[in-house]
Amino acid sequence: MALPFIGMLLVLALDFFSHSAVTVEPALTAVPALAAVVSRRTWYPLLIGLFTEIAAFALAGYHEVLGQSVHSATVFAIALVAGIGWVSATLRVRQEQALADAQLVAEIARRVLLRSVPDRVGSVRAAVHYAAAAEHASIGGDLYEVVNTRHGVRAVIGDVRGKGLAAVETAAAVLGAFREAAHQEPALDRVAAWLAVSLDRALHENDHPGVEEEFVTLLLIGVRPDGTAEIVNCGHPAPLLLRPGQAPTPLELPETVPPLGVLDPADVRPPVQRIRVEPGDRVLLYTDGVIEARDHRGAFYPLAERLPYCAIGGPVEVLRRLHDDVVRHVGRKLGDDAAMLLLQYEPILPQLPHQSTQLAQLPPGARGTATPTS
Repeated sequence: MALPFIGMLLVLALDFFSHSAVTVEPALTAVPALAAVVSRRTWYPLLIGLFTEIAAFALAGYHEVLGQSVHSATVFAIALVAGIGWVSATLRVRQEQALADAQLVAEIARRVLLRSVPDRVGSVRAAVHYAAAAEHASIGGDLYEVVNTRHGVRAVIGDVRGKGLAAVETAAAVLGAFREAAHQEPALDRVAAWLAVSLDRALHENDHPGVEEEFVTLLLIGVRPDGTAEIVNCGHPAPLLLRPGQAPTPLELPETVPPLGVLDPADVRPPVQRIRVEPGDRVLLYTDGVIEARDHRGAFYPLAERLPYCAIGGPVEVLRRLHDDVVRHVGRKLGDDAAMLLLQYEPILPQLPHQSTQLAQLPPGARGTATPTS
């Protein structure tokens, strides 16, 4: 805010100490322009223009050039620049407000489409980290969701081909179908088939251009309370299993299945991989924006190699460390949407009946210090 006044004082000082017969009064025309740059207040260039006009008349009176053309031209130029500065500041404020409104709408859409994942979902602790590639955007073509069903905890992560609103529409269709199918279908491969049908219907109903080329890579995982984990992979990068004290293990399926949208929905019959997970085991799901992040030499981010160094703390902290590590590897903003979903198996141990009875019989103030007896 003070910079225009400093500029004005510098011009006045230069004119006073130069001891030259030539006035530097025309240099004052830059002061209102400077005011338009440094301030978001639309009236500020006009105010500075008024003070600058006063300074111009003072200089002209000091040099006795009030009637000369150089002074008249300077006065006109200051008024013109102040007016242009006012228009420029007004347009900039309107554009900033429009951008803020658009970001607010995008954030609301993100919260509706990509809902926040609670710290605990059934028998797992969960965390998600999502970064959209589009500048000023908070949503893109990646999708994720975690739900607790009567079949156990089920999660999905996927990557829609392309970017922009078309990708967001496709992601919304897949997520909406998953939130329904995850509860209705007892078999995880049938959930994938349900999503294939819903995706095909959404693409044809919305009349997407190039619908034959649209597809979604998808990975489904289900974790039952007894530690049985099921995985269905439709053309998506394999998840990583991280067990305490062991190197990350890619959960590759023996049979490759193409992404949804490539095959006819009736032909989508993906195999189901089953593994056992123990308390403390973690499964990392991610999109290709993570593993395809390149540094300045063109080297891809070595996720499996870097994961053990970032797997410190809870799921939220692990994903934060991973994201920061990816950004350091790239050295700039990521060029593609990147989503990571971390599931940590921590079953809720059932309370023994005699423990519940003892706690219920204790006074309220003593329940926190009681020690169950065997």
